[in-house]
Amino acid sequence: MIDDFSAEGTATGIDSDPQTLSLFEGDEGGLSAPQRRTLVLLLKHRYISAALQPAEWQTLLQSQTLLKSRLNDVFLDLHVDLHYEVAFKRQALAEGGERFPTLLHDVAYTREETILLVLLRQRFRSERANGQEIVLVDRDNLVENVAHFRPEYATDLSGDARKAAAAVDSLAKARVLLKTSDPDRFRISAVIEVLLSVERLGELLDWLRQENRAEDTQPLAASHLEPLV
Repeated sequence: MIDDFSAEGTATGIDSDPQTLSLFEGDEGGLSAPQRRTLVLLLKHRYISAALQPAEWQTLLQSQTLLKSRLNDVFLDLHVDLHYEVAFKRQALAEGGERFPTLLHDVAYTREETILLVLLRQRFRSERANGQEIVLVDRDNLVENVAHFRPEYATDLSGDARKAAAAVDSLAKARVLLKTSDPDRFRISAVIEVLLSVERLGELLDWLRQENRAEDTQPLAASHLEPLV
């Protein structure tokens, strides 16, 4: 899947001697071990950050052009936010509108996940504005707040609560919510700021208002948000 970039090694400060980069028999890769680990994390996880993967984050900063080129080879682009110190891959878009083959899963955020993203974005921005570097939230409080967005015609309260709880777990799996020593308490990742711009936040709030007036709610397509897949 990944081509040999050994010819680019000299220009990027990487020793072009394949013996110095070989990690196993028959290895013809052109990346060092730290660069390969960072590339694997980029491919495997939704994002990497300075807080969660400090060593790989430093490797990414030092080898950003090279790692970006490897992702480009498989029609992916690399987004790096230096302010919030997060980086993630996303599908590359052709200039002429052509659809490239993709390694990413085209998923949809549920209504409850969308509500949580909005709530987390607002909470994170508010707490950071008040000087809080670490923003914590409780599971029960999140589920309760999702309920405030329940349409008047919704009568399955227990079912809605289960969906809200599942949404919390889903965002924890995506590492938008970071686990703490308390299984019911989470830290909001700074990636929420990259995921939801101010403009996109307004769009989602309008969407939620419309959904509450509708009789048939539909999930929000992942393409409407900055996908972290």
